[in-house]
Amino acid sequence: FDSTYFLSKTIALTNGAVDDEPDTVTPFNYYDEYSDFDSSFACVYGDHGAIILPILYSLYFVVGFLGNMLVVWVVCMAAKLRSMTDICLLNLALADLLLVSSLPFLAHSVRDQWVFGDVMCTVVLSVYHVGFYSVIFFIVLMSIDQYIAIVHDVLARTYGILASVVIWIIAVSASFPEVMHFKTNHFSQQIVCNLFYPISDQNPYFSFRIFGIFKMNVIGLIIPLIIIGLFYSLILKKHLTARSSRKQNICHVITVMVVFFCCYAPYNVAAFVKVLELKELISDSCDFSKAINLSLQITEALAYSHTCINPILFVFVREKYRKHLVSLLYKTPCGRLQFMNNNPTQATGSVYSQNTERPSTVV
Repeated sequence: FDSTYFLSKTIALTNGAVDDEPDTVTPFNYYDEYSDFDSSFACVYGDHGAIILPILYSLYFVVGFLGNMLVVWVVCMAAKLRSMTDICLLNLALADLLLVSSLPFLAHSVRDQWVFGDVMCTVVLSVYHVGFYSVIFFIVLMSIDQYIAIVHDVLARTYGILASVVIWIIAVSASFPEVMHFKTNHFSQQIVCNLFYPISDQNPYFSFRIFGIFKMNVIGLIIPLIIIGLFYSLILKKHLTARSSRKQNICHVITVMVVFFCCYAPYNVAAFVKVLELKELISDSCDFSKAINLSLQITEALAYSHTCINPILFVFVREKYRKHLVSLLYKTPCGRLQFMNNNPTQATGSVYSQNTERPSTVV
């Protein structure tokens, strides 16, 4: 779940393959570079991501930030955190905001180098890791919430607050030991913000990398999918003949989970294939290594898109939150002006009467 574009450039910098092309060096990968820096490894990967990735990251940041702030606005101002679902959505949006807040730094580093200092290196990458895991865990929590609300018809707001606190604690814990080893370093006159594990004969660098990827696969995909599949199968078993409103709710949540799987599973698979390469269980040829790293870049960019999709699913698709959004938009100055333009016969009334009468027909 980290930027993989710097893999090729780190290798190239250590063996001098790109010393004569400083402008194309992209020294930012904190997950998947070769750390023993074998100078005999001379596979040069190219810099095709230096233009595309910053554009994608910038787009994800703008759309993800605005969309998730919209979710926070709707859930807090209109829904007013009345249910566990509201609390889960709020925390999911906050987790997405953590994730997208790191993208401007990644975008700059992919194009150039790390210029924000050692402290910001630790902060940005730690925020990214916590955001990554918290997004996954809150989606898991939402599946449990839907099971409780639909099958047992319980809206546990108090439990939602307690569960959210526990999820944040688990997300922070899952970010270790990586958060202890983020720092800047220099390679061929380039500053790198990266994940640097201590190296020894007893603890070779690859063992840390492989452990990190397996950890991501297990607690970032496999276990969440098992829990989600279990609770949604129980929901479907209980309510195959449920009312249409509940069926729609079930279909929506399943859609959310399918989108999550499509966004994150490809990157987990690509990372697992990378482990097989590092363990020399599959071909380690230059062409194959290039293909793996290209797939990591593509699937990682796909994973980032999830931060932009969540607001669309929760605000614009679900009827409850769509109505809340319409109500809030009406209460804004622009919404009131539009109402007066569309209803000139009522424009002579007081602003107070307009504000108190119209929303009752919307919500």
